[in-house]
Amino acid sequence: MDLMSLYFSSKGRISRRTYWLASLPPTAVWILCELLADEAASGGALVLLAIAWLLSMATSCILCIKRSHDRDKSGWFVLVAFIPIVGALWLLVELGFLQGTPGPNRFGPDPLSATPDAHGMMAEAR
Repeated sequence: MDLMSLYFSSKGRISRRTYWLASLPPTAVWILCELLADEAASGGALVLLAIAWLLSMATSCILCIKRSHDRDKSGWFVLVAFIPIVGALWLLVELGFLQGTPGPNRFGPDPLSATPDAHGMMAEAR
C-alpha cells in the first residue's frame, strides 16, 4: 500500500502493526503543533500550525477508519470515541489491540494474507 492511499483514502483494511507504525507521523505532527502553538506569535504562523494540525487529525481519522474496516466495522464506529469516559478506551482496545477479521470481509482482503492483493502487492507478515 502506497503512502498516499494509506493516509488519504479510507478504503481498505490495515493490520495492527501498520496502524501503530502509520500513526507515528501524524501523532508527531500533532504534538509538534501543540508545542509550537504556544510559541507562535504571528497570525500567519498560527494559521500554518492549524492547517498542519487539521491534516494530522484527518490522517489519524483515516487510519482509524481503515483499522475499523479490518475489524469488520463501519468507519462510523470511530465516533464511539465521543462517548464520555469509556469511548476513547473502547476505541483504543478495538483498534490497537484486537486482531482483525481473518480472511476477506466486506471491506477488502485480509491485510495479513500471503496472497497478493489487487495491485500485486504482498501483504505484510504477521
